Amino acid sequence: MKRELTKVQLIEQSIIRKYRKELWAPFINAIRTYDLIQPGDRIAVCISGGKDSMCMAKLFQELQRHSDIPFEAIYLVMDPGYNEINRAKIESNAKLLGIPITIFETNIFQVANNQEKSPCYLCARMRRGHLYNKAKELGCNKIALGHHLNDAIETALVSMMYASKIDTLIPKAHSEHFEGMELIRPMYCIKEDSIKAWCQYNELEFIQCACRFTENCAICDNGGGGSKRQEVKNLIRRLKKENPEIEHNIFRSLHAVQLNTFPGYKQDGVMHSFLDTYDNH
Repeated sequence: MKRELTKVQLIEQSIIRKYRKELWAPFINAIRTYDLIQPGDRIAVCISGGKDSMCMAKLFQELQRHSDIPFEAIYLVMDPGYNEINRAKIESNAKLLGIPITIFETNIFQVANNQEKSPCYLCARMRRGHLYNKAKELGCNKIALGHHLNDAIETALVSMMYASKIDTLIPKAHSEHFEGMELIRPMYCIKEDSIKAWCQYNELEFIQCACRFTENCAICDNGGGGSKRQEVKNLIRRLKKENPEIEHNIFRSLHAVQLNTFPGYKQDGVMHSFLDTYDNH
């Protein structure tokens, strides 16, 4: 008699089988291409409660089952001051997905919400600091965040159009303030639409950005109609109708910057001009 699979097993099976090309393969590709995980790593897989970080947690669980690289993972949830409904939703989703979460509380929302100037920037910085601090306290040497391919290309376009610079997220980075700690983004090669499709297929619902500044937030992944990031999402969506490869083209361009054709660039805080070496040729 064929054994009936549990909900958790069906969800896990969908990652390896149905969405292997869209989720599992690009997840593994990012880890290998950017050398994100080494033997002996103890990684704090940071879960905000949204679709991206929850999907990342399941991918990490699968990786631990199938990888030849020995590493540890702690599924870390920081509560920045969620209301009871959102907190309960995160806990119930973690139970539904079979993710053994470790939760710790902070007062980030309370502090950020009292700031009239740049509350989103402050919130983002405080979140990162608290995550690093807790991860280090738990003996971790890395934190993993759920930023995906669309986050990288949207950040680049937002910075060009609204901040007058070309800037984006990178697959991994050493912490400037927490010695020995590193940030990794193992979902770097995964498209957001693939994560949404996986959620819909498994009938999963996750919390959105729970901050009252969301509608004006240019940093939050789930920004509302007024966010600059949402404007860029809409732009890419329109361009994609004419060119289905637009997301991959922008993403690949981030890996193929032609410095010889740029009039200027900034490295390690120092501005450089093409004129610096112009007469050397």
